[in-house]
Amino acid sequence: MSLMIDLIDETNELKQEDLELVEQLLQFASEKEGIQEESEVSVTFVDNQRIQEINRDYRHKDQPTDVISFALEETDEEEVEIIGEDMPRVLGDIIISVPKAREQAHDYGHSFQRELGFLAVHGFLHLLGYDHMTEEEEKIMFSRQREILHEYGLKR
Repeated sequence: MSLMIDLIDETNELKQEDLELVEQLLQFASEKEGIQEESEVSVTFVDNQRIQEINRDYRHKDQPTDVISFALEETDEEEVEIIGEDMPRVLGDIIISVPKAREQAHDYGHSFQRELGFLAVHGFLHLLGYDHMTEEEEKIMFSRQREILHEYGLKR
């Protein structure tokens, strides 16, 4: 396994197969993206109240959302990059709302696993610097998401 993934289910709602799906899918995505060996990522599954607190505190949006990513490698001009060559990359944290994933799976008419996988890949790509602030960025990120999910075999 090239990517070290810390999965934390604060909801205690997920089945083992849900957690394994997210782990295998992120391993697959990290290989597709050429992530260096032993990079680290954490994925925390929370309820709507918890993700709303995080969204409010960090993004100033006082509402629940489906997924939030915190990239740990973003540096601004004043910060000095202190990551050594042989240090594992800590990519960051992905936080997923389990109730939102269930709700969206129902709304979109696909499985809960498909939605969970989609949100995990979406959050993971954000950690790698993908974004969807402009139409062009959105096109690139969303097509990459589709490719990864499709190649993995997680179709709508």
